[in-house]
Amino acid sequence: MGLGLLGRGVGDAEFLAKNGADLIVIDLKIKKQLKTSLDRLKRFKNIKYTLGKHKLQDFRRRDMILKSAGVPLDSPYIKEAKKNKIPIEMSASLFTKLSGAKIIGVTGTRGKTTVTYMIYQILKKAKKRVFLGGNIKGVSTLALLGKVKKGDTVVMELDSWQLQGFGDSKISPHIAVFTNLLPDHMNYYKGSMAKYFKDKANIYKYQKKGDYLIAGKEIAKKIKRKSIVPKSLPKNWRLKIAGEHNRKNAALARDATSVAGVSQRIIKKTMENFKGVEGRLELIKTIRGIKIYNDTTATTPDATVAALRAVGNNQNTVLIVGGADKGLDMKALLKEIPKFTKSVILLDGTGTKKLRNLKFEYKKANSLKSAVKLAMKEAKKGDTILFSPAFASFGMFKNEYDRGEQFNSLVNSL
Repeated sequence: MGLGLLGRGVGDAEFLAKNGADLIVIDLKIKKQLKTSLDRLKRFKNIKYTLGKHKLQDFRRRDMILKSAGVPLDSPYIKEAKKNKIPIEMSASLFTKLSGAKIIGVTGTRGKTTVTYMIYQILKKAKKRVFLGGNIKGVSTLALLGKVKKGDTVVMELDSWQLQGFGDSKISPHIAVFTNLLPDHMNYYKGSMAKYFKDKANIYKYQKKGDYLIAGKEIAKKIKRKSIVPKSLPKNWRLKIAGEHNRKNAALARDATSVAGVSQRIIKKTMENFKGVEGRLELIKTIRGIKIYNDTTATTPDATVAALRAVGNNQNTVLIVGGADKGLDMKALLKEIPKFTKSVILLDGTGTKKLRNLKFEYKKANSLKSAVKLAMKEAKKGDTILFSPAFASFGMFKNEYDRGEQFNSLVNSL
């Protein structure tokens, strides 16, 4: 249920088809939209498709439903499957139950991808057999069953939706990292932070004796559970990636890998060489002394605030912002924008309207190409161009990765 375009659903389908499963693959997108994913599955004769709609009959007479992240909480189709006593599974939690691997899970509203990659790189440096899974573009966690041996470590980025699967299966990772909790996906959770937190909390809820929870300070206060709260990184740890938020991320990764048995020497060395993750405050190019950053995965106002604080200096930032509304409060972002920016360029989108008619001047761009062009006109030597949208990517782009790739392509052609 949900083939998608990020490679996770298609990887699950491919793995199951290779192993002889009789599959029905369904997605609300139509054939044309799913072309790249469908091309990968062309060779399998044991897959039938229902595209552009869902049918109740697909949720009967199946041995299992494998649902993707983001299926509505009140889905009538999942209700139909439950009525027919069909087990509902999700890729990451099903893998966790079957693999016998040691799982390090990372969740939180911000920082989870960066922390996941930090932990993965530290463990690799420590010569552990380690794999990446969960909410990672292009990676089917289920397909790792073909590679992972008992006792290997899998580091998983887990969003609130994937953690629904952990809750249903009553399991939690051996080492859980919970970075922070900020408003996000409020359109999905119908404005309820309690429901959002309930899903996230599955990362530690079913932990057993001998398991570890590493939690950011605010999370540790919120939960009634023994946890390790990271102390600040020593000042002599010099990171390549910008921002105080990334020092907090590194402290979480340090403590998670410490309990996994890695020495401080290896952790420090790896952290100091860590170059960041694609699309997360990523320095793409410097042109005529203007630094250009891609922060496409900033899909919330809090993420854009963190980016402005990390690279903004003396109001020398040209900010490209805007996109689809997720029902989030923009007050904090609106307060920060005038402190750090010399110019703001607004991309079209349902959420962008929340930023109009406000206390700063802006220019409108009806495409990413014209936004980049405008930003280059506005910026001078010593300035920074920051593409940090603060909103989702629906409408103008396939997803935030597509948005980031388009931005990189435009910048690299300058």
